[in-house]
Amino acid sequence: MTVQPAIPGVSAPLPWQATDWSRLNQQLAEEQLPHALLLTGPQYTGKTRLALALARLLLCSAPAGGLNCGTCHACELSASGNHGDFRLLEPEGKSRIIKIDQIRQVVEFTGKTASFGLRKVVVIAPAENMNISAANALLKVLEEPAPNTYLILVSHRPHGLPATIRSRCQLLRPSVPSAGQSLDWLDRVCGSRLESERLLELAGERPLLAAQLHAESAGEQLLLARVALERVFAGESGVAALSAALAGADLGRTLGQLVDAIQGLLRSLDGPALASARARAGFQLLDEIMAIQRALNAGSNPNPQLLLDALLAKVQRKLGGGRLGDNIAVVTGGAHR
Repeated sequence: MTVQPAIPGVSAPLPWQATDWSRLNQQLAEEQLPHALLLTGPQYTGKTRLALALARLLLCSAPAGGLNCGTCHACELSASGNHGDFRLLEPEGKSRIIKIDQIRQVVEFTGKTASFGLRKVVVIAPAENMNISAANALLKVLEEPAPNTYLILVSHRPHGLPATIRSRCQLLRPSVPSAGQSLDWLDRVCGSRLESERLLELAGERPLLAAQLHAESAGEQLLLARVALERVFAGESGVAALSAALAGADLGRTLGQLVDAIQGLLRSLDGPALASARARAGFQLLDEIMAIQRALNAGSNPNPQLLLDALLAKVQRKLGGGRLGDNIAVVTGGAHR
């Protein structure tokens, strides 16, 4: 899969990635850029943006100011998704996994001569979504790198990758934005500081998720779900309203929302409360939901409604009642600030 259409002519890193970008440019200028990079860190903080900016810089015929020029033929092709020396691998269609056939195509691709005589670049995101067969096939490319070929792996959960993959890549943890940096960037997306603050809170301080919520006009549904969760935790409501608020939502995002809410609730507790049976139940629920997330990323395809019904029943049974802490408002995002 190649670069998505309609990307800008020039791909720049995000403002909070300036130091990382300067280091990458220096490595490139000194011909010290590793053939395999692993970018890791929290989801929705811009790792893939940084990977694409680097990929397009590597492919550009006439870089300017440390960025791809945006006007050469190579930049035009990469912007339209038709550059023959670039591959972007993501899960295809509704699948959550990167399959071995995709990696086999990469192996074949890396063995060819660059069309423009410069470099070949592969971006894999998220890399932990490769199944075992795909990861094993990628080892061939990592162990025997072709000349002028660069692999950039993006991972939210690097320990979901085999150690053999991690050990063959240079690790880079791009900078994570402060709240102020996130808001300044979101202001240009949302056009309003008030809306930026609201969406950033709903997104658990993850700016690119906040921007996605704005683009999809999904903030209101997320807010309704947060309020419904708050009422369940406070013992003021059953799960019927929560289930209705979550109806039709993406399963992955819904699970992430449950994780954020439970983590926020647990972070609001003091020492004695953390030792309670109900707090322990909260940690057990977190482990269960995270195991489901890992299974989904590995290709599991459960019935979303049945899965959510079972999980929400457990949330009400184990965490409903309002005795895990007085500041239930923490669940709506305060703990992330």
